Amino acid sequence: MRAAAPVTAPRQALSRPEHERPRLELSGPKLAAAFERLVSGSEEHGGIERYVAALQAKAAVFRLALERDDEVDLKTFKTLCALSATVRRRVTPYLAPASFPVLRTGIDRLLTGREDTLTTDERMAAFRGAFPEDRKHRWVHDLAAEVLHGVDPERYPLMCRWVWDANANTGVLREIWHAEDVDQCVIGTPSRYGTYLMLREELSQFLAANGVFRDVLWYVDLLTAQVYADYIGEQGGTYLRTEFGTPEDPMYHVQRLLGLDGVDPRGRTRLKAFDGEAFVVEDVKLLD
Repeated sequence: MRAAAPVTAPRQALSRPEHERPRLELSGPKLAAAFERLVSGSEEHGGIERYVAALQAKAAVFRLALERDDEVDLKTFKTLCALSATVRRRVTPYLAPASFPVLRTGIDRLLTGREDTLTTDERMAAFRGAFPEDRKHRWVHDLAAEVLHGVDPERYPLMCRWVWDANANTGVLREIWHAEDVDQCVIGTPSRYGTYLMLREELSQFLAANGVFRDVLWYVDLLTAQVYADYIGEQGGTYLRTEFGTPEDPMYHVQRLLGLDGVDPRGRTRLKAFDGEAFVVEDVKLLD
């Protein structure tokens, strides 16, 4: 008798590694209150859609500057810095012909392989590693976050320090965290790509439950900024006054955090040179 052929187990598909997806304990009432303030605050400025259009224009500026075949030039890069609020106050030492190549090389490496988000944290760490690790260079993380989000907003959510900084235990995540005594708790969630991605997903679900189905990515950015703008308004400390000012316009802090105030109607920017003069850019219109 002929022996039966051995039974071969079906080949299993190779599973692709996934991002660590931390559980986020978010407060629905806090989000609802922030969303209500966002809607009401934007009404006197033309409504939320005006801010959505401004964010889309900002992303277009980043893509136009950084998706070209040739290297980004210094003048163009100054425009990007002007549109990045937490970067423009500290970056100017690197906006000189002799020092700019360090930034340009780092950004090229940061964007290389951006289709693979599994390498996000490593690429951002490598970008930070090209600069001194001190308080004067904390903006480096934010620049990497602004570049990735600006060039590819669908893949990369907002990842600036004001969104979440695990080392300092501060940011938007803390302000909407659900806990009995959030001021005394330490949130152990790491500042990693998976955390920011999970936060965006949670906020997207909240917005969908509140009737937002279009331009959700940009609504998430606006809601995120509104949460931290509320924190700025509540604190009013010396550092925050220096960093963001204390105007009466309820949307000012939202605009500032998202870099929408970076260029005024005259084409002058908030990016300052060493002599205090504002850099001037052309053909950039965000909030007209």
